[in-house]
Amino acid sequence: MSRSTSSSTPTALVVGGTSGTGLATARLLAGRGDTVHVTGRTAARVEALAASDPGLTAHAADAADADRMAGVGDAVGTIDRLVLASSGGDGAGPLADLDLAVLRGAFEAKLWGQLTSLRTLLPRLAPDASVTFVSAISARAALPGTAGLAAVNGAIEAMVRPLAVELAPRRVNAVSPGVVDTPWWSALPEDARRAYFEQVAAALPVRRVATAEDIAETVALAATNRNLTGTVLETDGGARLVGPLG
Repeated sequence: MSRSTSSSTPTALVVGGTSGTGLATARLLAGRGDTVHVTGRTAARVEALAASDPGLTAHAADAADADRMAGVGDAVGTIDRLVLASSGGDGAGPLADLDLAVLRGAFEAKLWGQLTSLRTLLPRLAPDASVTFVSAISARAALPGTAGLAAVNGAIEAMVRPLAVELAPRRVNAVSPGVVDTPWWSALPEDARRAYFEQVAAALPVRRVATAEDIAETVALAATNRNLTGTVLETDGGARLVGPLG
């Protein structure tokens, strides 16, 4: 029998929860009393998380693998808060130079990962569950070199409103971060990354680059506030107010 969040300890599943925003969200929800499960793509990530965060239950599963995600659902049971934070590092670059095969991979990792996970786990969602996608500011920011990222994240955000109606009374929202200091930027050399962050911080109204913990606070709000649905919450430090950052 499905249970309500009002009568027992909520169970949260963070898909893509072994690093970055997903991990920060998992830690935050666990700290607030949820029973928290996370997924990671590799056994190595799951093993590392077991050592660093024994209070979280980790499962090795690619978000885009329906069979593996079904197994996660079987292990978790009823889900009160589903956070879809799976992502990937590809898809950026000028259109003329963009490898479309790489862009397809970016869609597979993020859009199809989040969509496949949700579709597979639908039978496990509690009647009053929340679903929170994690997209990105590129969905709406007119930044050269981000058309591929905009396509991926725009597709995710386009699902929010129709799903909020279709899945009601379950709640569906998305959180749209701007520049965040997470492992997503690890492909850049440290000095280049720090220089870019300094440039971004100087341009933003908040004068700082966000941390994963900043974004996790917004994800937790979307996941737990019972009056929010059909909404994309922008948490970009005011980037949308000042134009291109790079």
